[in-house]
Amino acid sequence: MFIDYAKIRVESGKGGNGCVSFRREKFVSKGGPDGGDGGKGGNVIVVGDENVNTLLAYRYNHFYKAKNGRNGMGNNKTGARGEDIILRFPLGTEIYDITHGEKNKIAEITHNNEKIVIVKGGNGGRGNTRFKSATNKAPRFAKPGGNSEYFELELNLKLMADVGLVGFPNAGKSTLLSVVSEAHPKIADYRFTTLEPTLGVVHIGNFETFVMADIPGLIEGAHDGKGLGVQFLKHIQRTKILLFMIDVNSIDPFDDYQVLKKELHLYDPYLDKKPHVIVLSKIDTVPENEKKDLVQIMKGEFEEKLHEQIFPISSVSGENIREMKKKLINILKKDDEEN
Repeated sequence: MFIDYAKIRVESGKGGNGCVSFRREKFVSKGGPDGGDGGKGGNVIVVGDENVNTLLAYRYNHFYKAKNGRNGMGNNKTGARGEDIILRFPLGTEIYDITHGEKNKIAEITHNNEKIVIVKGGNGGRGNTRFKSATNKAPRFAKPGGNSEYFELELNLKLMADVGLVGFPNAGKSTLLSVVSEAHPKIADYRFTTLEPTLGVVHIGNFETFVMADIPGLIEGAHDGKGLGVQFLKHIQRTKILLFMIDVNSIDPFDDYQVLKKELHLYDPYLDKKPHVIVLSKIDTVPENEKKDLVQIMKGEFEEKLHEQIFPISSVSGENIREMKKKLINILKKDDEEN
């Protein structure tokens, strides 16, 4: 199950108390102070893990606490440090502090094995040995350990992919992903087959790859949440390239593209600035004697009105799939060079 949102509470460990103790040995009637320090409390640490792709583990378990530090002991023994608690998050996880009712972003996980200390454990209290001085050779007090701290956190996952598939429901996005990668999204001939994003790795030759994300189909009004639009649109924000898929069987493919662009812009104006490719999907469903004329008409309309290029593909016959992949990888290379 793909879960991209969760709320949890995290708490660090309390520091161990310092110890009040005096050396007791045979023939030593007045041994000096030998109370050890308390151990530091455990931290709450989050780690980026490329092998985790959902927040499912945090959907049902809402509380995570590090271990407390142990108290100091006599003979100047320091208490054991509290064990840290490590939470593994998928790449693309945004972490917000909502402890006091306001929502403040405190961290974002973007790299594998990236470590961020979210809550620090309490410091260990100092034992009475620390307070020995020329004027007080037998201090009978020690410091308590530092208190633990807690945060209420909101976790929001935005998938990190190179190419994001954008289109209306049943435009052929899942079929394309299954053809160009080893991903196995659910495929059926009805709207809203895909209800959660799917990632697939696309190989170009033996050495070049990129990650493609199948985003559930959008509908008009998606930016306002219609059809769970807002829930899905956020996953497009981190993709480097948008691949618009326009169904050749649509009543008005040109209008479909305009609506998709509008929904993206209304959700996030920055999405208009992303590099993109437009493909006319399911071209295999057009009779051969009509295909050439239809493609020319569509190309002319997009080029004349929007100065955009569009080319036909078929996930079933493989028509232009190789050319599409080459175009995408070339755009990605250019983007890497510029950044």
